[in-house]
Amino acid sequence: MPRVAPSGSLSDVLIGRGSELALLRTVIAAPPSLAIVEGEAGIGKSRLVGELLSASGARRLVGQCEQLQEPLPLSPLLDAFRLAGDLIASRPAGPVVGALAPLLPELAGHLPPPLPPLPDQRAERHRVFRAAVALLDHLSPLVLVLEDVHWADGGTHDFLAFLAAHQPRDVSVILTVRTGSGSLPIREAFARAPSGPARVLTLVPLSPPEVEELARSILKAELPRTFAALLYEKTGGIPFVVEEVLRTLLERLPAGEIPGRPDVLSALAVPTVLRDVVLQRLSSLDGAAREILGAAAVIGTTPDDRVLAEVTGRGPLEIAKALASAQAMGLLHEEDGQSRFRHALARQIVYESVTAPERRWLHLRTAQALETGPGPRPVARLAHHFRLAGRTEEFVANAEAAAGTALSHGNDVTAARFLLQALEVGSLPRETRVRLAVKLGRVAVDGLAHAEAVPMLERLLATEPLPAHLRGELRFALGRLLRQQGEARAGHLQIERAVGDLADRPALLGRALAVLAAPETVVDRHVSQHAARCDEAEEAARRSGDPDVDIAVRIARASLLLEQGDPESGRLIDDLLRDDRLRGVPREHARACLNWAQGALHIGRLERAEALLAEGRRVAGQAEYLRVAEVVELVSAAVDRAAGRWDGLEARVRRLGGTPGWAAFPAASMEAGLLLGALLAATGPAEEAVACLGEVIAVAERAGAVWPLIPAKMTLSRLLLTLDDVAGAAEHATAALSLVRAKGNWVWGAETVLCLVDALGRTAATVELVDELGTGLEGADAPIARAALLTARAVVSQDRPEADGLLDAARTTLQEAGLRYEEAQAAERLGRWRCERGTGDGGPALEAALRLYAAMGADRDLARISRIMRQNGVPIPYPWRGGRPSHGQTLSSREREVALLAAEGKTNQEIATELFLSRRTVESHVSSALRKLGLPSRRELRAQGGLADP
Repeated sequence: MPRVAPSGSLSDVLIGRGSELALLRTVIAAPPSLAIVEGEAGIGKSRLVGELLSASGARRLVGQCEQLQEPLPLSPLLDAFRLAGDLIASRPAGPVVGALAPLLPELAGHLPPPLPPLPDQRAERHRVFRAAVALLDHLSPLVLVLEDVHWADGGTHDFLAFLAAHQPRDVSVILTVRTGSGSLPIREAFARAPSGPARVLTLVPLSPPEVEELARSILKAELPRTFAALLYEKTGGIPFVVEEVLRTLLERLPAGEIPGRPDVLSALAVPTVLRDVVLQRLSSLDGAAREILGAAAVIGTTPDDRVLAEVTGRGPLEIAKALASAQAMGLLHEEDGQSRFRHALARQIVYESVTAPERRWLHLRTAQALETGPGPRPVARLAHHFRLAGRTEEFVANAEAAAGTALSHGNDVTAARFLLQALEVGSLPRETRVRLAVKLGRVAVDGLAHAEAVPMLERLLATEPLPAHLRGELRFALGRLLRQQGEARAGHLQIERAVGDLADRPALLGRALAVLAAPETVVDRHVSQHAARCDEAEEAARRSGDPDVDIAVRIARASLLLEQGDPESGRLIDDLLRDDRLRGVPREHARACLNWAQGALHIGRLERAEALLAEGRRVAGQAEYLRVAEVVELVSAAVDRAAGRWDGLEARVRRLGGTPGWAAFPAASMEAGLLLGALLAATGPAEEAVACLGEVIAVAERAGAVWPLIPAKMTLSRLLLTLDDVAGAAEHATAALSLVRAKGNWVWGAETVLCLVDALGRTAATVELVDELGTGLEGADAPIARAALLTARAVVSQDRPEADGLLDAARTTLQEAGLRYEEAQAAERLGRWRCERGTGDGGPALEAALRLYAAMGADRDLARISRIMRQNGVPIPYPWRGGRPSHGQTLSSREREVALLAAEGKTNQEIATELFLSRRTVESHVSSALRKLGLPSRRELRAQGGLADP
């Protein structure tokens, strides 16, 4: 039976309390027993006890202590007894229980008659205690839970001490207590109870992975690392705060969108419930403590005592007392010997409780105190405080210095952030603005500040008269930023315009020309033009005498040759990887390896791509190169796709596409879209694959990005052929072929030519096209292109033995290259060709293809090849997927239900809504039904007789 979340809780799963829950289970399993669950407010004490009671099914009485100025005597115990009516099966035998009757009129019918009052109040209280213990004994076996005992009245404490000394045999007692509320009077009594000392469970905040797990259980979605880390920072790992933050976000956004929007988490307004709790605790402090705590919130999450004393003018003892009071209220906690705000939101609430004029004054006082402190100037903190104090001149000077410090430590992200903040100041002198913009242009590409930096550089170039060398540098920076944003054409044009301004700066000119030499970025530039740019870059590098520029140009040359399948690229790459100058620049090293790995994948050199990816990952990790962290994962996913390692791959790619880092890399996001579209084309649903590839094509066309435009059109053409849309397939293949011709790189166009030949068959035009492809591939070392050429020649060949040999050679080429999916496609084509023409035994080839498809989970291909095998009398082996239980070729009842609705033309979402399933579950059922029925797409479901009820 599924667990139900406690009232008000967003998660139906208890996270991170496994050992504590197990300990409580042992406590109630061996009565008489005592336990104290302690921890700060919101830490999950009640949730833990609730989970225990829900899972155990134990008889229980639960009482709640209230935060009242004058708590009522025995209030939580009496409240618990008032709910015990259903537990009292018979009247207690002992007359002493009647002492409770006047206190519990709701239970008067279940209790012995009231007893006459005693003249001694102490004796009366003792008799009530005895009566309560007797009633607990009568109701046993029982678990008595009293919540928030730190708020209990003295009478309740006395009763608990009495209970510990006279505990019934089958009663367990659990108390929840807030830490920081002073000494609990009953601890000593519980420590020396005859049944044994109480077990004390102290709950601590959740760890970062546990916070991520809790958020995942609430949002029902995977969380990118950046979002999970920011959520932990905001909440300090306190479950109540985590839930309140997510509750606030869920009021504004659908759950599935939240993980991809760390910006809303950064700018989150404090949840009302949490604000009320913190402000209530703040109000309980005296005026001096509130003033000191407000100053502490201005200073930072971990306020320095020296700075706090200078800012407030208070003495050390007064400050220590104020911080201790705040810690006792749960606003601060001690970490590494220092007082620290419990979580970022607590600090934010206290900070916002200080009036705006007072905050500005406190920021200025803090900056002045930091300036006079020991050690190096803390320029980053000074910039922060001067900015919020409204002192722009001091802010800009310190922000520029902070950017320099960050850059010297390799932290381009922070450097770009400080420069952007400084450039936002409206009253900057022209010289300062230009100087800061030039620095921003140098760091923004690696600093992930593209969206913010681009408009600033554009505005500066449009409004300021700049000398040529600065204008050229800014245009070069702007072009690189636009390329990173996915604006391939606009970025390329900016860099071309920069070249004319950089004649007197050969080092920068060489780097700009090296960027223009990359063939995989922009349409409408022939490879011969890229080669010419590369030649010019070599000349500029020679003039500059800068060895780093020489390395950059050699990297560009290797990439240019690699994308064309030129065998010389391998020697150039090996030479560079052995060059100490490249090793001495880790970022350039990592970036080059990843670019080459992608190039190797483009031509089908999988083994080379894997080696380069491993090298790039290693170097990027050692250099902590944030810019390529997500790109590493993308290339890794692309390598796994090529190698046929598809288990969990679709989820990984979808997760990558939803990672906040992709907002900084729209160019890489197009690659992720292509990868997802290619996977869906094989696994289904076909409709989503078409939509995904269509979106990639639209974005790439708008941006003028030749890659992934060509492969996206080719993949869509291939997919449309499987859907019997020959005209659509030919249209996309023809468009891709035009791009290939304009680029002049036939290595990228071989599969497109094959798509067109498959769509149009043998004609004079396709024979001529295949010959043109052969000429374009002469000397190229590119397995994918070579196999496509062999296959295309087989399709247009009129010689059966020759065609058979060509198809077999294509399969062998792909097999040796380790390209498992392409190998399966080649095996399928060979087997089908042999079966349909009777030229040989095609069964083994078809079976080999089927097994490859099955190992990868390519359900759409499985459906197609199983139909081909049945049509040609080739036995289909089962199971296909390593013995996973299935219904063989028979639809399960749920698959049949889903298939019938799909046959009626309903969309996956409509089916999911009607059957109360998730959309992904519906997609899985549709794919499975198509595979079992041997149908290529859902459009054939309507006419499928196998769907009739048995």
